[in-house]
Amino acid sequence: MNRKLLGLIPFLIFILLCVFLYQGLFGNPRELQTGRLGQQMPSFTLPDLMSDSKQWQESDLLGEVYLLNVWGTWCPTCVAELSYLTELREQGVRIIGLYYEQGYDPDFGDQFDINKLRAEVNAMLARTGNPYQFNILDLKRTLALDLGVSGAPETFLVDKQGKILLHHTGDINQRVWRAKFAPKLMELTQ
Repeated sequence: MNRKLLGLIPFLIFILLCVFLYQGLFGNPRELQTGRLGQQMPSFTLPDLMSDSKQWQESDLLGEVYLLNVWGTWCPTCVAELSYLTELREQGVRIIGLYYEQGYDPDFGDQFDINKLRAEVNAMLARTGNPYQFNILDLKRTLALDLGVSGAPETFLVDKQGKILLHHTGDINQRVWRAKFAPKLMELTQ
C-alpha cells in the first residue's frame, strides 16, 4: 500500500503543476498590479534629478491629482511614450517623473556621474518633449520597491490626498489613456 501511495505523489505533483501553468495561459502580463492600490503613497525623501539642492517628499505632492511616471533614458518604450505624455501635459494633466536608473547598483560602489545623466535626460526631453513638472531621482530604488515597480515604464494615478488609484505597466498611449486613465480622471473631477 505504501508503494502505491508513493507512486501517486509524482502524479499529483504533475497535476498541480499543470493546473498552475494552465492558469498562467490566461493571465494578462500587462495587468500586473501593485499591492498599493487604494493605499497612500509611501513615505519618501528623494532628490530632484536636476537639482542637488532640492529634495521631494510625498507631502509635496498632495493637493493635486497627478500621474507618477516611472521612466529612464535607457528604456525605448519610455522614449516612445514621451511625446504622448507631453500632449497630456499640454492638456493640463500633471505628470511627475520618477527616474529609474538601471545602470546604477549601490552594492558595487559609487561610480555614478549625475552630470552625465542630467545631460542625457535634457537631450532626450529636448528631442521628444518634456511631459514632466519635475523628476524625482530614485537612485537606490527605494520608492520604486515600495511601489512594487518591476521596470519601466510604469504609471500610477494618484489623487489629491496621495491615494494610489490606478497602476499601469507599459506605455501610456491614446488607447490606454482612453480606456483606463480618462474615465478615472472624469470620476475625480465630477
